[in-house]
Amino acid sequence: MSGTQQTKPQHPAADSALVRACRREPVPHTPVWFMRQAGRALPEYHKARNGVPMLESCFMPELVTEITMQPVRRYGVDAAVYFSDIVVPLKAIGIDVEIKPGVGPVIAEPVRSLADLDRLRVPTPEDLTAIDAAVRLLTAELGATPLIGFGGAPFTLASYLIEGGPSKGHELTKAMMYGAPELFTALLDRIADITIAFLTTQIDAGAGAVQLFDSWVGAVAPEDYRRYVQPASAKVFAAVASRGVPRIHFGVGTGELLRDLGEAGADVVGVDWRVPLDEAARRVGPGKALQGNLDPAVLFAPPAALDAAVQRVLDQAAGLEGHVFNLGHGVPPNADPGQLARVVEYVHEHTRTGS
Repeated sequence: MSGTQQTKPQHPAADSALVRACRREPVPHTPVWFMRQAGRALPEYHKARNGVPMLESCFMPELVTEITMQPVRRYGVDAAVYFSDIVVPLKAIGIDVEIKPGVGPVIAEPVRSLADLDRLRVPTPEDLTAIDAAVRLLTAELGATPLIGFGGAPFTLASYLIEGGPSKGHELTKAMMYGAPELFTALLDRIADITIAFLTTQIDAGAGAVQLFDSWVGAVAPEDYRRYVQPASAKVFAAVASRGVPRIHFGVGTGELLRDLGEAGADVVGVDWRVPLDEAARRVGPGKALQGNLDPAVLFAPPAALDAAVQRVLDQAAGLEGHVFNLGHGVPPNADPGQLARVVEYVHEHTRTGS
């Protein structure tokens, strides 16, 4: 060995507007992407997935690549988001789960006891071969456009596993949290390990950022979040920190949890539409970029009203350390793709710095 130090090559997307905004660095324009941009609102998505069940499609690398690329081609967004589902890593390790149309993920054998945790093993590289292959295909096609890796947060995955499917009140989940806290925290810790394997597979295959989706955590009070939930999410963020990609954290109805979500270890805190971005920045505190937060319902308003709503978000974001424009939740399935394209064009045009 000579005395020269080996340096890791820079990620192709390291200088992208998305990554720079996540790192709170100057950007040529505010980057835009949309949660659920790949999928239900696009006619080309329905054509590509015709006859293929949702979870089956998530293990077909060429199909995942096509679906993930569709909104990049159509909208000119600043990032692709890996087409997946929150329960994909559970399916990969053999959990009996299916996505029922009009219902969502349904678990055949819910978690009820400590013995049930034995079914929740950490996925091996062989379990995630299709995910690795899809990300490599995608990043080769995307080049300098970043791919955002997809992962479900421990609380939301735990809720599906405990309830057996989607739940409005999360009664069984909270009953375990309060009545069997050792089991509940052990479950979240096990899920954290599963999510870590899922995200690191995506990062190592080329993902330029990752987002942890905690769709249902808004159901938890701040004190309970800090006690029972935050440690597992923090474990996920800490495990991927050394890989050097920005980490985004998003939950729905989390206005009272924004500081706690940031303190779990994210570089970027996603904000839903209920809290203005300037107020969200005050709650989160310094040292974090923010993502959001156009109300998805505004996509159904006339173009002039949509423009005004987008501008209002940009005005609220004017003093932020870093801002990634997004919706405050996912793209509605019946949204007009033309309205989404209009949002991208408006944000790019009205935030371009010329640098």
